[in-house]
Amino acid sequence: MPIRVMLVDDQVLLRTGFKMVLAAQEDMEVVAEAGDGAEALERLRTTAVDVVLMDVRMPRMDGVEATRRVCQEGEGGPGAPKVLILTTFDLDEYAFSALKAGASGFMLKDVPPDELLSAIRSVSSGDAVVAPSTTRRLLDRFATLLPAAQQAEDPRLKQLTDREREVLVLIAQGLSNGEIAAHLFVSEATVKTHVGRILAKLQLRDRVQAVVLAYETGLVQAGGHPH
Repeated sequence: MPIRVMLVDDQVLLRTGFKMVLAAQEDMEVVAEAGDGAEALERLRTTAVDVVLMDVRMPRMDGVEATRRVCQEGEGGPGAPKVLILTTFDLDEYAFSALKAGASGFMLKDVPPDELLSAIRSVSSGDAVVAPSTTRRLLDRFATLLPAAQQAEDPRLKQLTDREREVLVLIAQGLSNGEIAAHLFVSEATVKTHVGRILAKLQLRDRVQAVVLAYETGLVQAGGHPH
């Protein structure tokens, strides 16, 4: 069954370009289009979608608010669409807000076609769609938007074991599972188990959300350094 994609962007030409790229793939199908967030929510009520490619700056309802509503209404269920934000360098602050709203990641609008297709396939399968290091650079740039680290530890982190906290720090520093395994001298399967437990305990959708939380709680500060 092909991956069902919705394109949400107020620029018709951009939607047309993306649609042409996706139409050439045997495992993808553009099932809906929308010119703004409000129209996207209307389409989602009547159309089954796996991945939403969401612009951020649009009339009526922007991509951040639309992402928040999509994620809230889906409540992270298995049939809920995943949101992949489309952004440009000068709109990174919107991408940051969208990650906090529940997006699974972001891509730049001038991304090479192969990278876009790979991202769609990844998010459809439930994986994070941006390299953790890319997310970390974005968070470093907008660290001033995050609350200052509190003196008292965030209660959410108390659920984690010492090893899980260590793994979370390494995730936020941009390391892959393989790199974390090498750093901790354990198997990659063990790291995957730790990551799964971290996401479950903290009720996070994916690694992207884990990176955001590590910064929000002060566990990791700007520059990716442990607190």
